[in-house]
Amino acid sequence: MESKGDAARGLPECPPGVRELSDRVATFVRERVMPCEPLLDGGGPAAAAALSTLQQEARTAGLWALPLPVELGGQGLPLRSYAHLAEAEGASDHGPAALGSSTLLDALMLKRHGSARVCEMHLGRLVAGEIRACYAMTEPETPGTDPFLTGTRATQGADGSWTVQGRKWFTSGAADADLVTVLARTDGEPADREGLSLLLVPTGSPGFRVVRELPVLGASGQWEIELDQVTVDGDHLLGERGKALAVAGERLQLGRTLRCLRWLGQGRRAFDLMCERAVTRARSRGPLGDLQLVQRHVFEALLALRTTRPLVFEAAARLDAGLDAHVEVGLAKVAAARMLQQVADAAIQVYGAAGLGPDTPLPALFRTGRMARLLDGPDELHIASVARRVLRTD
Repeated sequence: MESKGDAARGLPECPPGVRELSDRVATFVRERVMPCEPLLDGGGPAAAAALSTLQQEARTAGLWALPLPVELGGQGLPLRSYAHLAEAEGASDHGPAALGSSTLLDALMLKRHGSARVCEMHLGRLVAGEIRACYAMTEPETPGTDPFLTGTRATQGADGSWTVQGRKWFTSGAADADLVTVLARTDGEPADREGLSLLLVPTGSPGFRVVRELPVLGASGQWEIELDQVTVDGDHLLGERGKALAVAGERLQLGRTLRCLRWLGQGRRAFDLMCERAVTRARSRGPLGDLQLVQRHVFEALLALRTTRPLVFEAAARLDAGLDAHVEVGLAKVAAARMLQQVADAAIQVYGAAGLGPDTPLPALFRTGRMARLLDGPDELHIASVARRVLRTD
């Protein structure tokens, strides 16, 4: 008989060796990470200690840094294989951090675009989980979809060092980060399509300040930061001066695909909870699942999962092959965000009032689904971008 998890999975299936590893990751997330979610969600020293314990357990289990390059201390799985594991570990928001894969985007960016000294100083410690990094691009009062209007500026002194002035917000994990990659204008005027650069800023630098936390639908993790005449060494420029958007685009393509894979994992989690509730919740006239309207929720949720998953894996396959994936990533991102919101909403509906309370992860899954339609670009941005590419005649 097909299990609920198998029903939600759909094609493409894991290769045999990857499937065994995916099952191990799924078991670790389910048995070790998920029970710690209330503590991890709370932040502070207790959460940091719990995360450290989980990370050590992941190392002992041979599950640490699976997609990171071998030369950096990872296990070197290619994206086409890691995609299945990202889906499994993403069932919990804390899975990637516990398993050491949450540093993938920052590590690859530093490896490809950082100076030799920057890599020597930070890369090994980042992959080992000894330090944390975050990425600051969006600004208050500036459309996040229009980076050319970035107001943060960086000027270079006679000694080659950079002085950064500006403010960023909705910067994930900024309060606990040791490094922040900052998008700043180094040349030209606002709205110019050239002149944006990326700088790696140590958060311990004088003038760096966490302004406030920005709870998203009640959840923590996002922050507003200020850089008030923060000085960084000249070799902390990532990539070429004025060419930030090439580096950012490379990062965003992979980042969006990884988010989609993790949203698939969370969608499956919500689906399994919904099915379990439908089967076990007793009424005076039989199980809740006997009701046709509940069966419709199950069907529609399964349809959303099954139709979204191939889109996400197609995007991952194209990126892994080094092919252009703008259309595939755009389709996957919109589909996965919609799917997660839809499936989490259906699961809450089947649970009833219990689905709104603190005894299940459903409120958090629904919140992530709603956030997903804005994270890494709103739906409208991707819809317009994909349509333009499809209609392009040149």
